[in-house]
Amino acid sequence: MDYQDQIARAAALIKESTGFYGLTGAGISTESGIPDFRTPGEGIWEKVDPITTSSVEVLQNNPRLFYESAFNRFASITLAEPHEGHYALAKMEQMGFLKGLVTQNIDGLHVKAGSRNIWEVHGHLRSGYCQGCKKRYSFEELVHQVELKRIPPICRNCFDVLRPDVVLFGDPMPPLFYEAEETLRNNCDLMLVAGSSLVVYPVAYLPRLAKRLIIINLMPTEYDHIAEIVIREKCSKALQDLVEKLAAGE
Repeated sequence: MDYQDQIARAAALIKESTGFYGLTGAGISTESGIPDFRTPGEGIWEKVDPITTSSVEVLQNNPRLFYESAFNRFASITLAEPHEGHYALAKMEQMGFLKGLVTQNIDGLHVKAGSRNIWEVHGHLRSGYCQGCKKRYSFEELVHQVELKRIPPICRNCFDVLRPDVVLFGDPMPPLFYEAEETLRNNCDLMLVAGSSLVVYPVAYLPRLAKRLIIINLMPTEYDHIAEIVIREKCSKALQDLVEKLAAGE
């Protein structure tokens, strides 16, 4: 099946579906300038061991190291902008096809692009909170304190250390993840996976809850053999072509 046939077949499956959901990973955001974790020669984890800088243990025991080593990457992510693929997924939701979107990404690009029914199961960079009293802060407040060399940033209420609203290594999954899992288990008859290597659990378990799978990813995944369609193309192009095919058939 050539590429155009794959897009046509994917559009047909989406139109037949009554419970179409999406799942995205780091691979959808590389075209927005955010490096992923595992691409050979480019992935973040090839350059630094995240356990040594980006874990809950580091944040709690050596917050200065966390903010000096890991925080700049978080701050730079907030400058990224959505691309055609993010907008295409938002459009599929607006058209009534996509019922909801699970993302492993903390970059907020789906929200910027207009997606509304979204589970950011690894958190996001719009806010943070105090590890002590749990008082909430904007992410900009954390950035502001770091820029002023107040490292680590401190709560104005109890003077404990602030942290971003993301799931770090060693954190439990948030309630939002279990809400998404339950929704998919009860409703998902078709899942579109875009830009995920499907190796980070427990999110990588979620495609098992779908009756049918469409995968858009440049690299192979362990789910390829059970997917209805596997498209080896950049997410921006494939998702834009897919939404155009859906629009043409309305």
